[in-house]
Amino acid sequence: MARVLVGVKRVIDYAVKVRVKPDKTGVVTEGVKHSMNPFDEIAVEEAVKMKEKKLASEVIAVSVGPTQSQEVIRTALAMGADRGIHVEISGKDYELLQPVHVSKILAKLAQDEKAELVILGKQAIDDDSNQTAQMTAAVLDWPQGTFCNKVDKTDAGLTISREIDGGLETIKTKIPAVLSADLRLNTPRYATLPNIMKAKKKPIKKTTPKDLGVDTSPRIEIISVEDPPVRQAGSVVPDVDSLVAKLKEGGFVK
Repeated sequence: MARVLVGVKRVIDYAVKVRVKPDKTGVVTEGVKHSMNPFDEIAVEEAVKMKEKKLASEVIAVSVGPTQSQEVIRTALAMGADRGIHVEISGKDYELLQPVHVSKILAKLAQDEKAELVILGKQAIDDDSNQTAQMTAAVLDWPQGTFCNKVDKTDAGLTISREIDGGLETIKTKIPAVLSADLRLNTPRYATLPNIMKAKKKPIKKTTPKDLGVDTSPRIEIISVEDPPVRQAGSVVPDVDSLVAKLKEGGFVK
């Protein structure tokens, strides 16, 4: 049975309207509701389901970020993960942390914990990078199954249905492997009160990138963060001819 490492990221809650700081150095995070990245919830659910089916021996939830990241680890533990690892990094270092850094951290932990599967959300809703799973697979030199729609265990490894632009693609891969969870892979469970209480007793190990031998020196500099331009109001036209005339006027059709 495989040991599964699951990445969980603390992000601004999906229902919150994001506001840019007045000095345009980033977005306002102070006093703003945060929660687990929705795609990571799907990744946790898939790992816990594997454990329930006796396909996984242990589920380890990992979060890279400031002290508050322990909140999302506790949520993962309440969903059914066995233990957590918090890789603490905060301040400017965290603001400039990129997928290339996180992938090296996850790869090192996967090796240290002797994990055979790494499951991540396909992307985080704050930066929308969609890079960490692919980079983690590259660092480990493991096969990858991204945008997973369905995952089945076989004697030879895994059969994965993945979402692509043209529909669904089915691939087979050996284990160890790195997977990224897409929206339709499953519906994450709610953490029940008894499980939330149990999660408080589950262990969370703290470490740092330095302890893991990973250099997190910034590779980018944020020049400016700005709101997208406000869309102009549309207009109502009385008929098709007027619509065509408007489109021609705007250069949309010739």
